[in-house]
Amino acid sequence: MRKLHLLTELQVKNAKPAKGKFVDRLPDGGNLYLQVTRSLSEGFNRNWIFRYELDGKRHDLGLGPAHTVGLKAARAKAAELRMQLYDGIDPAEERAELKAERKAKLADEIKRLTFAQCWAAYHKVHAKDWKHPKHRKQWESSMQTYVLPVIGNLNVADIETAHVEKVLSPIWDKIPESASRIQNRLSMVLNFAIAGGYRGKDNPAARALVKARLGKVKRSNGHYEAMPYIDAPAFMAELRKQDLVSARALEFMILTAVRTNEVLGATWDEIDLTHRLWTIPAERMKADREHRVPLSNRAVDILKSLHHHHGKRVFLNEAKKPFNEGTLLKLLRNMVPGMTVHGFRSTFRDWAAERTAYPHDLAELCLAHKVGDATVQAYRRGDGLQKRFRIMQTWADFLAKPQTAKSGDVVDLNERRAS
Repeated sequence: MRKLHLLTELQVKNAKPAKGKFVDRLPDGGNLYLQVTRSLSEGFNRNWIFRYELDGKRHDLGLGPAHTVGLKAARAKAAELRMQLYDGIDPAEERAELKAERKAKLADEIKRLTFAQCWAAYHKVHAKDWKHPKHRKQWESSMQTYVLPVIGNLNVADIETAHVEKVLSPIWDKIPESASRIQNRLSMVLNFAIAGGYRGKDNPAARALVKARLGKVKRSNGHYEAMPYIDAPAFMAELRKQDLVSARALEFMILTAVRTNEVLGATWDEIDLTHRLWTIPAERMKADREHRVPLSNRAVDILKSLHHHHGKRVFLNEAKKPFNEGTLLKLLRNMVPGMTVHGFRSTFRDWAAERTAYPHDLAELCLAHKVGDATVQAYRRGDGLQKRFRIMQTWADFLAKPQTAKSGDVVDLNERRAS
């Protein structure tokens, strides 16, 4: 009769290969062995092995490391495997079949993944890279409004171009810019599904396929409707008559030539009234770089007229909550239909080019645009702040005097002084 249970707990704990050997196997009886291997760190690895022969072939099945599977548990596992051999079952084949079943089950679970679940997984991975709240909000809003109600419950593996068409067709001609962005977002989420093995290699939201079904998207010229700079002073005069915080926010935005979200997100701890400087942190800038904004006399006056709460938003409505961008747009279009708030950056750029002799690069720096190629940017350390103080005060002076807004005049820079 074969002997069983040859090893003791102490022997298992202290087992090591014989002198001069790299690996050794200590039998416990009943096909169970403790395999001991020297490790590179001069320690020892101890693992359980179930060794058997079947149809003339020897097999070694690992039962786990000794520090996880104790002696008693290893003997129980070995007893189960001996019973399989007694019943004519090959333990190695049984293990392979169980592994195949687990893979098949996982494949079935993957196939049951809905588009909504896939979108949630995509969002979890990529949302951390969306540094601007506006970009994140647009992604989430477009999915919740246009996509998930239509295909959210569909198996992501079953989505075809017809489903994508059903999402996009109602908005393809009515709001083409949004439709184009949503098509691109759908394509990225489905690429995520393809990369994860959740569906086949085809992407039914690919631009070529969608275009074949819905036609070419009707894009705008890519520019925001901007007020001619010659009309800006008269507009500012009317804007100053409105005793509204939203009017002051719009005026401040025009004076500083920044983006709407940068103004509405401004906090008092970003403002230095003593040095007449507004420093917008990198995380709130489109280019992910800190932007210092010199403040003109009028810009400072606007800030001084507002209630100051350190650390809180500069521009708050009557309910002490931040404005949204729609508030400024509505205010503007009630005064001048068709105009866009962002377009005032173009108004400033046109004015700087046509009415002043300030360098092109200086105006670009005022707009927080990158100047020059990568080599130029690598050597350019400054942001032209002192010069930008002069150009922003010149801009404010121009906007303050409608009667002087004559085309063709060039500002005498020698008459301008930094405040």
